[in-house]
Amino acid sequence: MSKQELFSSANSPEALGIPSSAVLNFIERINKEQICMHGFLLLREGQIVAEGYWDPYSEGSMHRMYSISKSFVSLAIGLMVDEGKINLDDQVIKFFEDKVPQDIHPYLVQSTIRDLLMMSTPHTNTTYTKDDSDWAATFFNKKPSHPPGTIFSYDTSATVILNTIVERVSGMPFLEYMRERLLDPIGFSKDSWCIKTPEGTSWGGSGVLCTLRDMARLAYVTMNNGCWDDTQLISQEYIKAATSKQIDNSLIGESGYGYQIWIEENGGFSFRGMGSQFAFCFPEKDFVFACISDTQGSSLGDKSVKDAFYQEIFSKLSDSPLPNDVETNAMLNEKIKNLRILPQRGELTSSYEQKVNEQWYVLNENPMGIRRMRLIFEQDECIWEYENASGHHRLKVGMGKKTPQVFPDEGYFGEKIGTPSGRGYDCLASAAWVEDHKLDMLVYITDHYLGTLKISFSFKQNEISICMKKGAEWFLEEYMGFAGGISALSMES
Repeated sequence: MSKQELFSSANSPEALGIPSSAVLNFIERINKEQICMHGFLLLREGQIVAEGYWDPYSEGSMHRMYSISKSFVSLAIGLMVDEGKINLDDQVIKFFEDKVPQDIHPYLVQSTIRDLLMMSTPHTNTTYTKDDSDWAATFFNKKPSHPPGTIFSYDTSATVILNTIVERVSGMPFLEYMRERLLDPIGFSKDSWCIKTPEGTSWGGSGVLCTLRDMARLAYVTMNNGCWDDTQLISQEYIKAATSKQIDNSLIGESGYGYQIWIEENGGFSFRGMGSQFAFCFPEKDFVFACISDTQGSSLGDKSVKDAFYQEIFSKLSDSPLPNDVETNAMLNEKIKNLRILPQRGELTSSYEQKVNEQWYVLNENPMGIRRMRLIFEQDECIWEYENASGHHRLKVGMGKKTPQVFPDEGYFGEKIGTPSGRGYDCLASAAWVEDHKLDMLVYITDHYLGTLKISFSFKQNEISICMKKGAEWFLEEYMGFAGGISALSMES
């Protein structure tokens, strides 16, 4: 298959053995379960079978990949091995003389690049926190718990060490190192980038931002043993090892782990990131399913997306072309054109709306530190006005629709962990009455950092009850918990 044909659109899903009805059912299930998916792409025999984006996301959106970044780092390591710059059996301490303490533990001395690739470090869990100033240093200064290379334990600090090795040896950010060797030849976006750690290296464990197509391209070249358009970009030997079971992780219900890559049943492997960033690859079927999402606010999380994929699409794959289904294919294309992230479900009006409109409520002491708040209803929007420790804030929210907004708090991280961005994160805010006396608010953060904030306001005579829940990494911390209060007017009377 020539380069021009790679990632071109298939004539129809059926031509490549995928029923249009299966893809349509997948989308309808995603919407019915109100899964916050941002985009999906099906690739078979190097051709795009179906691709869709939930507005405001699009084909060109730079999207946070979270732990899919780890798989990218693995490929960077493979390139360095191919060039003879490192060896998988190198002890990692040799690259960090400036960070290794004099009394370093023997388990850390023994740790190799291979151990870290397999997530078999000597640590129980990730060694750093958001408040540490040097994440790589924590790996060597935290007391380990067991010998390396023995037991699977998911440890993002392992990837921080790996990508820091790449950057120290190459003298450049790991994505830049990969560009000429791997990324440019496959058409990876020039403006992709990576959030930085507090010490200034790339956060290869979680920080890559690129498009869905970029992610799918890397998944495809990996599935094809490092080959793209008949050009071997990364050695077949490394790729086969990276996508094969190197260590057992059945203790957590998984099928195995390679080199920063998960092993799937049915002869597959996957790139996975928090919030349901996925690339499921099945070499025997020459098939890739990739998606970008934010399910952090969902109780089912990754499971809902994986179940929808396996049950609605994977189970329907055929090894040979299927008869064309023109009618269903037309319905599928129309559905894809009109994909939108769904707002909060519920009623647009309530008998309580006028009772509580513009009423200030004074809140009891609460975990959120909110002193007082009110709701202002204006046609098809609502303004949530409140005061907390960071000041006086207003958030405009669509009633039964999404309103693009900037979240009021500005102290959250920007392009570097530990450094505030100086601006509020972009978000989509909606609300609806789920009971006559209860208004639920749904806020999706859609910035470099993704997250969900859910709020329930329940009214009882002159009193209010509030419940806030967030699904986000290292922000919205001050929007979690319960609060009660009373109308300011009733206090005056």
